[in-house]
Amino acid sequence: LPLLLKATLLHLASGSYRPFYNGFYYNHIMNDDGDGQDKVDYFSGSRLVVEASKDPVYSYNSANATLPCRYRYEPDLGPKRKIRIKWSKLRDDYTKEQDVLVAIGKTYMAFGDFKGRAQIRQASEASWHEASLVISDVRLKDDGKYRCEVIDGLEDESDVVDLQLRGIVFPYQPPRGQYRLNFHEAEQVCQDQGAILANFNQLFQAWSEGLDWCNAGWLADGTVQYPIRLPRKPCGGVHLAPGIRSYGPRHRHLHRFDAFCFSSALRGEVFYLDRLAGMTLEEAKQSCQDAGAEIARVGQLYSAWKFAGLDRCNAGWLADGSVRYPIVTPRANCGPAEPGVRSFGFPSKGRFGVFCYRER
Repeated sequence: LPLLLKATLLHLASGSYRPFYNGFYYNHIMNDDGDGQDKVDYFSGSRLVVEASKDPVYSYNSANATLPCRYRYEPDLGPKRKIRIKWSKLRDDYTKEQDVLVAIGKTYMAFGDFKGRAQIRQASEASWHEASLVISDVRLKDDGKYRCEVIDGLEDESDVVDLQLRGIVFPYQPPRGQYRLNFHEAEQVCQDQGAILANFNQLFQAWSEGLDWCNAGWLADGTVQYPIRLPRKPCGGVHLAPGIRSYGPRHRHLHRFDAFCFSSALRGEVFYLDRLAGMTLEEAKQSCQDAGAEIARVGQLYSAWKFAGLDRCNAGWLADGSVRYPIVTPRANCGPAEPGVRSFGFPSKGRFGVFCYRER
């Protein structure tokens, strides 16, 4: 038999496996001398190294974000042929969720929701070559893990960088009351409030910062969970440790719960308007329009409370027909002893002030 065929058959029979790795090919070949000694031949080239940011990149809604990534060859053998750079958004388990961008040389193409918002930043410094992803007008659903992949012929190396939006998780019930939302309705009500369904990491972060809520709500992955800081009988029992209680995945059409929404820091501002006699909801909407603004959504009020320190002991209308007010510094006649956004529910009658939102 020819030597290559002989080597292949012996390799398969032995069950051994020596993969392609970073440009080095290891091939197991029997020695022609017939002395039973194995000989290993190495066909080697330069090694491709890809390096992304180990620290999370923090951003917020409507801002710009750069996800750092760079690559080099070890040893550096001088000019290389054109390589391909590919960015993908990943699920929490690191499986691919969607293509973001592919670049070959100076030509690149963005995909899906990233069209017109994503571009590649390429430069060279010493032996390193930059392949960073720049996302403009960051959106709430951009939060997550991204894979930077560099492909040169048979070589394919990658690294992962985490984009985290600075934001706040808030529970939401519609006017109809508790546990009225299937998964798709929960997605919609969060969107209506300038937010999206929170993911588990966002809910866990909110729990670690003090969120305690005994009503179960949908998360973005279709699971139903709720955060408990103070164990008590109606919330899983007094003997369970504090943490995130989970009902696991639920039927997205048939089962009904509340929603946990996630909203980010704002580009604009939330402010309060009032009249001596108060306003109806329709009058409140018109007052915001007269001020060059729009009536604020629930997510915008929570964001202003969290990130802009909005503190107002006066109840005001919001876009969903609820009446709420934000308290940073608890005080007499302003509700409980903890900071938070207080709610009067969805009054069918009554006259209140209004919270408006205006872009800067």
